[in-house]
Amino acid sequence: MTSQGNEETPRPAPVPGPRPTPRPPRGPRPGAPVRPSAAPAAPPTIADAPSWGRVDDDGTVYVREGDGERAVGQYPEGTPDEALAFFVRRFEALAFEVDLLEQRVRAGTVAPPEAAAAVTTVRGEVSGAHAVGDLAALQQRLDALDSLVDEQRAARKAERAQRAEQVKSRMAEIAAEAEKIAEGKDWRNGANRLRDLLEEWKGLSRQDKTSDDVLWRRFSTARTTYTRRRKAHFAEQNQQRDAARVVKERLATEAEALAGSTDWGATAGRYRDLMQQWKAAGPAPKDVDDALWARFRGAQDTFFGARDAENAALDREFVANAEVKDALLVEAEALLPVTDVRVAKEKFRSIAERWDAAGKVPRDRMKELEARIRKVEQAIRGVEDEQWRKSDPEKSARANDMVVKLEAAIAEVEEKLAKARAAGDTAKVTKLEQDISSRQEFLAMAKRTSEEFGG
Repeated sequence: MTSQGNEETPRPAPVPGPRPTPRPPRGPRPGAPVRPSAAPAAPPTIADAPSWGRVDDDGTVYVREGDGERAVGQYPEGTPDEALAFFVRRFEALAFEVDLLEQRVRAGTVAPPEAAAAVTTVRGEVSGAHAVGDLAALQQRLDALDSLVDEQRAARKAERAQRAEQVKSRMAEIAAEAEKIAEGKDWRNGANRLRDLLEEWKGLSRQDKTSDDVLWRRFSTARTTYTRRRKAHFAEQNQQRDAARVVKERLATEAEALAGSTDWGATAGRYRDLMQQWKAAGPAPKDVDDALWARFRGAQDTFFGARDAENAALDREFVANAEVKDALLVEAEALLPVTDVRVAKEKFRSIAERWDAAGKVPRDRMKELEARIRKVEQAIRGVEDEQWRKSDPEKSARANDMVVKLEAAIAEVEEKLAKARAAGDTAKVTKLEQDISSRQEFLAMAKRTSEEFGG
């Protein structure tokens, strides 16, 4: 049976993988004769095609394989060159498929399982192909691709293992950080950080279910613990704030009741007490706390504003009193230094009576004026005390008595010293001489004290 031998340009046909590869041109069925087309066949692109095949007298085309040959088809109505060229083009199409597959595998654009399937498919097309060419070389290239696919499979496996270890390590870090957060008390930032860690965890690919589940339980338990403690903290805080609200409402009410008081001293002290209680109460809910503080502070401002206004009015009235006391200070300070205590005391007594009669002075001058008058008073008292100390009868008598006793003791020791010298007791003489020397020093001091008291 003879089929039409029209020459056709090779058309691409699908091959397993993401990209199609060309399909060899249509031709006669294996073993069927081929009828040449009207147009002349293109010459073989393999210059040494005759070395890979031959054409028999009846148009049967053979391809050489190893030491033998195999019939690949018939082309009885064409010339031997046309027949050979037809089956060479089939080989070129197969070679193109192998080239394209090599490029895809070496570029790594196809996964190892898909690449292995594609190699198997193309190998099936090359094995027993009805084509003329170095089919053994194509088989060798496909075998080389098998090795390359195995290497890529091993590399991807190692990459997956490394990625799995990195993911596991990161999961362990996330779990550890979450556990640390769960132990702390950063209730605001801790919640935000746990939320970020959860989003990061979701983005990690699961690798080992067993180890991933263990780490997830750690992470989940830490989040649960933190959430439970956080809720308990805010629940307790809300209770404390409610209690603080009750206390501060009472304090604000009392502060408002005191705002109109004119008992300046006692009320100012009470406001200080209320402020201490306010601070000790702690914060109430913020909006309530702000409102209560406005009431409390407003009452304080009302009271202290009234007190300050009253004091300012009094200060204006007390300016004249201060002028009187300035004049009295000039008179008092003229008494220094004290030369006659009795006269100074009489004059200061008169000044003190007029000082008290002058009345209050502005608050900003109180300390200054009081300090100056006290300085004069203390100077007069100091001179008086010194004179009394020197003329104190009791102290003078005690000083004279000490002199008498020391003199008697020295006389007694001197008698003992005379006896010791007469006896030739050198050691006792030395001891008694030291005793006399020491007592004489005390006697000199006693005599000076006695003289100071006029003894």
